[in-house]
Amino acid sequence: MATAPEGIYHGDALTLMGEIPDGSIDLIVTDPPFAIDFRAQRGNYNRTGSRVIEGYREIPEAEYAAFTKAWVREACRILRDSGSMYLFSGWNNLKDILNAVDDAGFITINHLIWKYQFGVFTRRKYVTSHYHILFVVKDRTRYTFNKVEHYPEDVWVINREYWTGRKKTPTKLPMELVRKILRFSSNPGDLILDPFLGSGTVAVASKEMGRRYLGFEIVEDYIQFAKERLDQIA
Repeated sequence: MATAPEGIYHGDALTLMGEIPDGSIDLIVTDPPFAIDFRAQRGNYNRTGSRVIEGYREIPEAEYAAFTKAWVREACRILRDSGSMYLFSGWNNLKDILNAVDDAGFITINHLIWKYQFGVFTRRKYVTSHYHILFVVKDRTRYTFNKVEHYPEDVWVINREYWTGRKKTPTKLPMELVRKILRFSSNPGDLILDPFLGSGTVAVASKEMGRRYLGFEIVEDYIQFAKERLDQIA
C-alpha cells in the first residue's frame, strides 16, 4: 500500500494499518473486540444461531491492554492532523481504551454514551444497555465537526437493528448510528477507515454518503458478507 488505499481487505488490522502512510486517513470509526466472554449464538441474544455467521475472534483479556495500545498508536499515526476517531468500548475494559488513547497522544473531545433498547438478561447485577464512544482528535484547534443538530447531546438513544430471518454477523452497529457520526465528523470525499470491519456497516454507510472507505477484517466470511452489502449500493 504505497498510498492510502480504498476498499476492504482480509487480514490482521495491526499489520494492514502498518502499511498505510502517515497522515492519510480523515476519520476512523471502529468497534474493536472487547475481550469479554462473548458467545454469539447463545440463546439469551434472542437470535437463531443458524443465521449467525461464525468466526468471531476475541482478544484474550491478558493481552488486551497491549493489543489496544498497539493499534491505537497506529491509528494516531495514520490519521491526518485534522482527523478524528470514534472508538466504541464496553465498560469491562474501558480503562485500557482510555489509557491507550492518552498514551498515543489523542485529545478526547467527548465521551459519548450510546443507549440501546435491550441488554442480556441478568440475575445478580444491572442489565448493561449502553456502550461508550470516545470522540478523539489529534489537534483540538482543527478537526471536522459539522453541527448538523442545534443542540447535539452526548447521550445517543439509538436502537439496535433487528435483522429477523436474515443472515447476520454476531455484532453490528446500527446504520443510523454510523450515519450520525459521518454527518458530524466527515465530508463527502473523505477517507473513512474501520480497522475492525465486522459486518461492514461503516463501509456501507460511507459509500451511501459519498465518502471513500477502507476496512480490514480478519474473518474471511465477514469480508464476503460486507462485500455483498456493498454490492447492493448503486
